[in-house]
Amino acid sequence: MFEKSITLKHLSIDNQPCIGLQFQAHHDLQEMGNLLPNVGWSDNYQMYFLPNIKENIQLIYKVFKGIAWINGNYFFHNKPLVNKTGNAGFKREDHSKFSNQARLCPDDYLEKLELKKYAPTTARIYISCFEAFMRFYPDVTLDKIDENDIRKYLLFLVRKGCSDSYVNQAINSIKFYYEIVRGMPNRFYSIERPRKSKKLPEVIFIMEVQSLLAEINNIKHRCIVGLLYSSGLRRSEVLALRPEDIDSKRMLVRVNQGKGKKDRYTILSATLLKELRNYYKRY
Repeated sequence: MFEKSITLKHLSIDNQPCIGLQFQAHHDLQEMGNLLPNVGWSDNYQMYFLPNIKENIQLIYKVFKGIAWINGNYFFHNKPLVNKTGNAGFKREDHSKFSNQARLCPDDYLEKLELKKYAPTTARIYISCFEAFMRFYPDVTLDKIDENDIRKYLLFLVRKGCSDSYVNQAINSIKFYYEIVRGMPNRFYSIERPRKSKKLPEVIFIMEVQSLLAEINNIKHRCIVGLLYSSGLRRSEVLALRPEDIDSKRMLVRVNQGKGKKDRYTILSATLLKELRNYYKRY
């Protein structure tokens, strides 16, 4: 078993795709790294790099064979997608009101969202936030933007009065591009996020819920409100509910692919079960 290991990373140096060699400081590895042809050192990423060509990949495996374990899992399973033209599953924002400084969200950004099966709502938020970020730097290529530039943009959002939620979404959309789409190694983990505010939840009293249900004459609507308040389902979860998700023996409701694409169970009240049965018999 090798005591030394080298992790290959996707880097972009001066707008050129490169192979990053990430490893813990070791005299032998550093000496051999310096001997590689066309090798460079990135102060930004703190690692050696070579032009991303097939010959250099083969060279790395040949030079370090028997000396260090080459971890190519990250490199080969997270290849940056090649920019393409044409329609993508997720659409860009409408730039009509930004006609003088419109910048389109990169195709590989849209495709990565689609490949990772992001929810349409989340994808729209990411696209909107990232395009707003690009408009802030209309004349700067994305690969030239560094952490200080991003902090400047985030400070602009805070001073503009944007909510903590929007600032966090902006950070997530930017990190998604550099770390997921471009495969850069955790480049912006040191970016500060707004402190989480702790607020007491607004709780509706049982009598208020009962009063609300008493005013609803349509049985379908009563079932919907009952599932929202009694079982604690989200709107999208109610819309996706099927008859077989109602477990009357264990008095549970199965939620399939809820938030975060996680299945879960929630409670089912006897009153709500009776309403659901009446609705099912009618329709």
